[in-house]
Amino acid sequence: MNPTIVAIATAHGVGSIAIVRLSGADAYAIGLKLSQRPSLTPRYATLTPLYALDDTLIDEALVIYFKNPKSFTGEDVVEFQCHGGMIVADSVLRACVDAGARLAEPGEFSKRAFLNGRLDLTQAEAIASLIEARSDDAARILARQMKGELRGYIESIRDSLLEILAYSEVVIDYAEEDLPLDVVEQIFGKLEKIKQELSRTLESSVRRSGLMQGYRVAIIGKPNVGKSSLLNALLDYERAIVSDIAGTTRDTIEEQVRIGTHLIRLVDTAGIRDAHDEIERIGIERSIEAIENADVVIALFDSSRVIDEEDRSIIELIERYREKKSFISILNKSDLAQSFDTATIEHYNPIRLSCKQDTQALVDTLSTLMDRDNDSQEMMLISQRQITATRETVRAIDEAYEPLHDGELEFFSFHINAAIRSLSSLTRPYELDEMFDKMFGQFCLGK
Repeated sequence: MNPTIVAIATAHGVGSIAIVRLSGADAYAIGLKLSQRPSLTPRYATLTPLYALDDTLIDEALVIYFKNPKSFTGEDVVEFQCHGGMIVADSVLRACVDAGARLAEPGEFSKRAFLNGRLDLTQAEAIASLIEARSDDAARILARQMKGELRGYIESIRDSLLEILAYSEVVIDYAEEDLPLDVVEQIFGKLEKIKQELSRTLESSVRRSGLMQGYRVAIIGKPNVGKSSLLNALLDYERAIVSDIAGTTRDTIEEQVRIGTHLIRLVDTAGIRDAHDEIERIGIERSIEAIENADVVIALFDSSRVIDEEDRSIIELIERYREKKSFISILNKSDLAQSFDTATIEHYNPIRLSCKQDTQALVDTLSTLMDRDNDSQEMMLISQRQITATRETVRAIDEAYEPLHDGELEFFSFHINAAIRSLSSLTRPYELDEMFDKMFGQFCLGK
């Protein structure tokens, strides 16, 4: 029997309400001890004093009892909704431990919910990701996945793969039975449809990964082009030092800011030029690394200065990465006399602005760019684990084509088994009996 666990379920700090949660076989008994009540009505909020084991009054709080299996974890759960602040919540926590509970490990409530069949892995991951959602679209996607949307999608594909495996095993083991003549053709058609659907979901999920993790936006340009001024303008406070001295920013600076419905991470980089010392050289290397790690790159040019080799180095970087990254070109200092040869970057559709006066045009462009591919109705994988498992599924399907074409159905079944196991790792383990159910149910074999 699992021990009863307890934890503070709300964020640390001062607030109006703090929630202390118990889960396990002794949760109800501990709830009665602290409330000194003869009973608690399931799913009913009871306002009651809470006491330590020495009868010291801790607080007056709401107590809610969830009787198993109708709780988040599938076990008896008791929640104390006490007044906020760490002192009161910690006192309730200590009283629960004194009464026989132990402190929960990180994620243990969700783990118990999974082990007790209340959640599958996709729902557990959605809960963890929703807490740190970086955009409104991400929150909507994750809320639907908590309700089982991704699970239903995966289960549907898994069911189709099980049918394909059943077809293959029937041909291998029951060739003497009356089987459809076009079994192999059916397998080819079903398999190709599954591969296309998974590949589309995989490509879309990789492309929109910034939606879940938060978009990284790198600001690049030569020294004194206005990168730090742009960062400060977007943040609306003086985060970076602004100076006319070249090389003032010698390392990358990262800050978060909300653009539209998205929480993004802005990265101000060191000016890209020929370095004069080791520290500056390292800073420039980190700037190039920031470009490689960014989802969007803002390339700044000083419209008040004549184009030079340092500007051309920025253009070379744009050309090097433009197939992999989204670039926004900015002609800064538009309030000054113009000397920059705009023809050299006109095909990038640069935005003309003065970051010290108004950056709204850039904000609107960033918001549109991040919203462009974020159809919240499209199925999406939300973690690297899910993406890796789906890639392995597609790879196993690819490897199954050749033995199917050659009629080597034993090898074909091996690869389809591998595909099912990889896909099943997203939700729940694969049991061989599932294939047998398909096999005998579909063809009425073994008369």
